Order: sequence, then C-alpha cells, then structure tokens
Amino acid sequence: MKSQNILITGGLGFIGSHIANNLLEDNRITIIDNLSSGNLNYLNDYNHENLTIIKSNLDKVNLNKCLNDIDYVFHLSAMVSVPLSMEHPIKCHDENVSNTINLLDACVKNDIKKIIFSSSSAVYGDNSNLPLNENEPPNPASPYAASKACCELYLKSFYESYNLNYVSLRYFNVFGPKQDKNSPYAAVIPNFINALLKNKSPVIYGDGEQTRDFVYVGDVAKANIKAAESDFNGIVNVASGKRISINYLYKIIKNTLNSEIEAEYLPERPGDIKHSHADISNMTKIGFEVCTDNFENQLIETINWFKLIL
Repeated sequence: MKSQNILITGGLGFIGSHIANNLLEDNRITIIDNLSSGNLNYLNDYNHENLTIIKSNLDKVNLNKCLNDIDYVFHLSAMVSVPLSMEHPIKCHDENVSNTINLLDACVKNDIKKIIFSSSSAVYGDNSNLPLNENEPPNPASPYAASKACCELYLKSFYESYNLNYVSLRYFNVFGPKQDKNSPYAAVIPNFINALLKNKSPVIYGDGEQTRDFVYVGDVAKANIKAAESDFNGIVNVASGKRISINYLYKIIKNTLNSEIEAEYLPERPGDIKHSHADISNMTKIGFEVCTDNFENQLIETINWFKLIL
C-alpha cells in the first residue's frame, strides 16, 4: 500500500502502532488515540512528516473533518479487556459500539474506500466445535465479546446498505513487543514475562490446561494491510491455527528465562473461555498466511523487548 491517506484509530497502541510503522514511510497517516494505553514511543518516528497525531477520545473529535480525503480506515480503538467490560458494561458499549457506529456513518459520508475493523475471537464464546471458523454463530460470554459481535453486524449492515467495504479481523491471542505489561488486565504472555523478570510468581487462572491460539503482532499488522488491499468483504480469523496450553506456554517462558519460579494458581475468571483454536483457511481470501514455525523465536523477541523496558 503506497501513496494513500490512512486513518488509524488507536494507532499508538499495541497493534495499531505496528500497523502505523509498517505504513508510515509510503503513506500519509492520521492517528486518533487518547493515550489510555498507547505510547508515542511505540512509533518508529512520531515526528515523521507523513504523520498527524490527534490526542483525543474518538467521540470527542469531528469525524467528518478527520476523514476528509482519507482513503482507508483501520479501526482499533476500543475497550479491550474482558474483565474491565464486566465491571463497566455500559462504558464498554459506548466505547466499542457507539463510537464504531459514528465512525461508520462518517466513513459513508466521506466515501472511504474500506474500513478494517479489529474484532476478537471472544465473539465465539466457549464453543467446542474446534477449530472455529467464521460461520460459527456468535456466542459472546462477556460485554466485551458482545460489543465486538455487535460491531461486526454493523459493519456488514453498512456494507449491504451503503456499499462501505470492510473486513472484520477476528484476532485470536496476539502477543509481541509493545504489549502492555502494566495493566491489571494484561494478557497472559506479558504477565508471565513481567513476573518472572521481577522474580515473582505469575498467576494462572484455572488449572492451566485451557488452550490458546497465539499469533504474533507483526503478523496481525500485515494481515490488516492485506485485508485493506484485498477485494474481500467479510470476516477473517487471524491466528496461527495451532493451540497450546497455558501450562505449556509457561514452561517455555520459564525455561527461556532459566527460572525456577512456579506459577500461582487461582480460580477461573468469569467470562474466560476454556479453549481457543482457529480455522485459518479464510486468510487466503485476503492473500495472507501466518508462518507457524517461528513461535519460540517470536517469544524470545518478545521477552528481549520486555527486558529492555524494565
């Protein structure tokens, strides 16, 4: 993708900054981010001549003005935590659903070529029909998951009603550099790494035999760009197509760090699913595939990044 005008909501965050860094040299980028979890330093060059940064909540900006002359939108800003959504379901709806509808309306009014939406495998809920494909009915088990499923329906409806091209990318368990280690709702990999680097016992909720399908953030960023460039409209899983248990994941990280610290096991959290495993055949529709042989090297790269920031 070259010589395009691109808007990235949440572009200073974990995934959004990787997308921005991939596109910045050859395109003009506008980022809207309230810095709640984002960081200017996640960008390779936040003073780049091709970059405009708007530090604001999405509902506080003039979207029609922001989208003037924009070609593509990558929509990542959202409340991203299952536990937080259960504590604040109305806030989750406002941030995830209402903001998305307003953005879609502005996209139509400004003739946006395509919007790429960051959805989640959480929409599947605790579904035993593994590997999960995009035709499975949504079965959300949390307000967060329900908000993502709702947004997917709105994107489809705007495509059917207004010809707004879109792809909803259902991310499975994304990991990699720049993932937030300080949030109380941080994902499992940064939690494990951060605890062990501080010689503390990380927490595993449940028996640890729950499984997850992990995908590297660099692959997620590339999938976003491929989705924008493709002619496909619809939903695509973004994952490795493989799954490992949380116990095995901890073993790999512990061995990589040469640690003898054992994990602390606590009861399962409400809203968490037991198993997650993606059917990734739809990724061919956007011309993308994940290399599944690099997981341990990607994990090492992630660990090395966390070492640098401690």
